Amino acid sequence: MAATQSQLEAKSREGSGKGSARKTRAAGMIPAVVYGRHLEKPLNIAVDPKAVKTAVTTNKRLNTLIGLKVGSASHLVLLKDYQQDPVTRELLHADFIEVKENEQVKVKVPVQLVGKSEGQGQGGILTQMRRELEVWALPAAIPEKIDVDVTPLKIGHSLHVKELKFPPGITVKSQVNYTIAVVTAPEAEVVATPAAAAAAPGAEGAAPAAAGAAPAAGAKAGEAKAGDAKAGDAKAAAPAAAKKDEKKK
Repeated sequence: MAATQSQLEAKSREGSGKGSARKTRAAGMIPAVVYGRHLEKPLNIAVDPKAVKTAVTTNKRLNTLIGLKVGSASHLVLLKDYQQDPVTRELLHADFIEVKENEQVKVKVPVQLVGKSEGQGQGGILTQMRRELEVWALPAAIPEKIDVDVTPLKIGHSLHVKELKFPPGITVKSQVNYTIAVVTAPEAEVVATPAAAAAAPGAEGAAPAAAGAAPAAGAKAGEAKAGDAKAGDAKAAAPAAAKKDEKKK
């Protein structure tokens, strides 16, 4: 029998839907469902939300094996999914999956990089591309995390999932050879040349001068308009002077 890490008691729940869920929550419990391919049909249950949180408060978190007791029946389960209130963060619903001790189950396990890569010693930058891996494992063999040694990585080198060595009972069935970590060369520092630096202030200073020339041009245009006005006054005065001369005659 696979060793369980937590125990949880539940009650059978009649019915489903919003009405049943409201009644369950009003009684201080939350609705939950147990799925499993060995079950004739999913089990509708009610559980204490605080007890659920306590059950998964271990180093394995959602990968914690739970001995779930429903009446006189016992099930080995994992907390597969849950819903929380967006404001209070209180549990509203939980989904459990039944597992068997001799059958592998698909879980997500955190990845932890171990050691300092050779490339980092040369000034390279180590980047972790994946924070968790989807693996298949026997329930009792589910690890807390997967340690990945990056010590041999040089600049320009990367480590892929198919290069990893997993503990016994753990396999990866993905067809994609995911990159786990990579060491890249440091970015080259961009330094401005003396000529470019010297040219920059001059270019900036030229703009105000050009802008300052605009008023001068406007002033000359204004002087020209004033001259035109004086010339018009002289033309208008000529007929009046001619009339005065005719009266004298």
